[in-house]
Amino acid sequence: MPKNWWAVLALLTALLAVPGCGAAGTAASPQTSGDPRPLVLTTFTVLADMVRQVAGEHVRVESLTKVGAEIHGYEPTPSDLVRAQEADLILDNGLGLERWFERFLLSVPAPHAVLSEGVEPVDIRSGDYAGKPNPHAWMSPLAAKTYVDNIVEALSTLVPAHAADFRANGEDYKRELDAVMEELTQAFKDPQATPALVTCEGAFSYLAKDAGLQEAFLWPVNSDAEGTPHQIKDAIHFVQEHQVPAVFCESTVNPSAMEQVAAATGARLETPLYVDSLSTADGPVPTHLDLIRHDIRMIKKGLAP
Repeated sequence: MPKNWWAVLALLTALLAVPGCGAAGTAASPQTSGDPRPLVLTTFTVLADMVRQVAGEHVRVESLTKVGAEIHGYEPTPSDLVRAQEADLILDNGLGLERWFERFLLSVPAPHAVLSEGVEPVDIRSGDYAGKPNPHAWMSPLAAKTYVDNIVEALSTLVPAHAADFRANGEDYKRELDAVMEELTQAFKDPQATPALVTCEGAFSYLAKDAGLQEAFLWPVNSDAEGTPHQIKDAIHFVQEHQVPAVFCESTVNPSAMEQVAAATGARLETPLYVDSLSTADGPVPTHLDLIRHDIRMIKKGLAP
């Protein structure tokens, strides 16, 4: 992100602090929406859906990023900052996912909470991020239950009068996650007979751990170094060595590097899996639970003998 971009955001923040220069007239403003409920912003669409499931009707929930956005290297816009000035609470994933968020938060007066707090991280094994936590913990039905507990706590602090409702909704959500975990367990009951899961981004470490699957990927975290010749060569060797019948790519990345792996090995390319973004409401993964279930079924089908 250009250095002067943050200067622009800082200037906009100063203007917003001046009476008469606020966010009146923006779509997210409660003054114009007529909605008196507290506004909770999340950094991406998956978290927004998780929060909605817990919040019910008591809170307005919006995602800073849109459907299909690549979250890792996202560049906030002035309109994002305007919306954030109206927020009563901001929720992020943490674990280094939103690399832009720490500086963004300096310009935002709202309190915030990290939803991955308390999750036991899976460390990245290779590349520039080796030894750092893999940030995609919401992909684990088990780890996602910690997210739900953190959402319940954050919303209960924001709106204490509805804390009991948030707890009840949270318990319902965790039961749904238990059902997804059972589906995952049944799908890969015999991981010894299942080839490894090979994806573009290493975003499935938590899901693979829950399922007992071996995992490989082209790059560990979406960044500037995606689909390098070395990464492609290593993936081709892995697929051939382990006789992997299908490889996968995610909805928010370019599949061209994995297409080369598939062409060189004869493996099928199955796409898209979903990780960093939901689909639109009429798409295949409009909710977090739909996202995990879609990926489980697609992976099982692709790796079936």
